[in-house]
Amino acid sequence: MKHLLVVICLFSCGLFAYSQQEVINLPAPVKSGGKPLMDVLSERKSYHGGFVDKDLDNQSLSNLLWAAYGFNRAEKRTVPSASNAQEFDIYVLLRDGAYIYDAKANTLKLVVAGSLKEHLAMDRQPYVKDVALHLVYVANLDKSKAGRDGVLLDTGYISQNVYLYCTSAGLGTVARASFSRKNLPVALKLTDKQEITLVQAVGPVDPAYAD
Repeated sequence: MKHLLVVICLFSCGLFAYSQQEVINLPAPVKSGGKPLMDVLSERKSYHGGFVDKDLDNQSLSNLLWAAYGFNRAEKRTVPSASNAQEFDIYVLLRDGAYIYDAKANTLKLVVAGSLKEHLAMDRQPYVKDVALHLVYVANLDKSKAGRDGVLLDTGYISQNVYLYCTSAGLGTVARASFSRKNLPVALKLTDKQEITLVQAVGPVDPAYAD
């Protein structure tokens, strides 16, 4: 029994240490396979329920982020942007903290420790309270070459790639404009030249759920 307690303690400490990592190194994204495109388009939907309280594994997280905003050739992304501005950063809100995605290094860098779910207005949409992670799309306005219209268009490209990946991978997702526009930017330490354009919840879902 004592040995079991020691093992549990060490395992718990290991999890705690992992949760406090400044940098999470992700495995290389899998860039082939998946469902046929026409099947994915037929099945794509927003989930307004059915999410289960379970984390994504790092491989799925790497695949998701690459689909959303990774590089698929030299200096070019998986999504277009007006005049190739590439003006976005993707922040990833996990249970233990908020991270920023570095597509070139394929890493997550800690921005702030602790959960930021209180800033996601879940009282309005309680079906996302158990979602494994939330993607926050942050536009760097001084990089935009097409004004606000271009920023909003580019947001849509990223969000749709996430929808398509999630459909192919059997994950649920829903794009959300419900978040604290006052408090979330402060919590993420954004500047006045950065703007959150959208939040997108992603997580495993109950296969029996029907919307």
